[in-house]
Amino acid sequence: MSSFDLYTTPVPDETWNVPMAGASRFTWEYDGGRDRLLGLYQKGKDKQWDAQKRIDWDLEVDPDNVAGLPEEFNPLLGSAVWDKMSQKERDEFGRHQGAWLFSQFLHGEQGALNVSARIVQSVPDLDAKFYAATQTMDEARHVELYTRFVHEKIGMYYPVNQDLARLLAESLEDSRWDLPYLGMQVLIEGLALAAFGLYRDMSTNPLVKQLLAYVMQDEARHVAFGRLALKDYYAQLTEKERAEREEFVVEGCYLMRDRFKGREVFEQLGMPVAECMEYVDNSAMYTLYQSLLFSRIVPCVKDVGLWGDKVQAAYADMGVLDNAKADLEALMRQDEEIAEKVDEERYAQEVAARKQEVDEAIALGGA
Repeated sequence: MSSFDLYTTPVPDETWNVPMAGASRFTWEYDGGRDRLLGLYQKGKDKQWDAQKRIDWDLEVDPDNVAGLPEEFNPLLGSAVWDKMSQKERDEFGRHQGAWLFSQFLHGEQGALNVSARIVQSVPDLDAKFYAATQTMDEARHVELYTRFVHEKIGMYYPVNQDLARLLAESLEDSRWDLPYLGMQVLIEGLALAAFGLYRDMSTNPLVKQLLAYVMQDEARHVAFGRLALKDYYAQLTEKERAEREEFVVEGCYLMRDRFKGREVFEQLGMPVAECMEYVDNSAMYTLYQSLLFSRIVPCVKDVGLWGDKVQAAYADMGVLDNAKADLEALMRQDEEIAEKVDEERYAQEVAARKQEVDEAIALGGA
């Protein structure tokens, strides 16, 4: 069955064409490069993996609670709207929530695939081209695995969130080579990484944990790439140039903040949208959720040097300014360790299952 048949709302069957400005840059300097970027490139090569083989696709998923989240994570829990809903309506809401969330993850990864390919073309330095090429392969793998997950395990797609689409378009349409970096590597990837981490840590479903842990192992490198590539360049900007980038950051962060509110689900199910959105906006759970979503973006923006008054004021308005204290290096190490732990647990389970098969065969042979 075609993906088009599984969308909650019909989407155009022609491609979405985003015009791109700027030059494809060639360099004739093939020697040298920044050690940290070349080291990241080597790690990107070493860490390639196959989504068809590394993930246990036989694991079951409850389509009404895809990630197996506790009830406390429900954005409408405690509201009058939720209290009036039947169990059937709640189950349907859960299925749509899962479909919407993982559809946005999927669309974001396709955006990252296109933007990383664009970075290969537009970035002036060969070391950055090298790493962006490995990221393009990573993003293709992520699109592949999220497509399979949504199609086979949920069976329902949501169209791309318009806030995400707008930031993707703005990142690609700008002629300055650093804007795709800033829009994708720092803002979109930073928010996605934090969202993946929240669901990875909260999920009780083994398949979802695998997907997110392995994707995050890649994504942490991508955000590090953006930091390394932009930090030196932004140190050289004029005050006017830096102000332009900070304006882009502020607008992009407000768009990303609104991306994960789930308005499309309320609209699709015919729920009272204004009432649902007001409850979500004022709930303690969403306030905490929003703060955690910016745990990767805020320290990265500060680290690359876009830390003017307007940026800090925007983060204070969102209630996420304290995230500037986060240790990005420690978070990256944690992402790596969690993915390795998931691998170890899977291997241990496979060994135990194999041992049980052998023991049963021996017992049958002696009977």
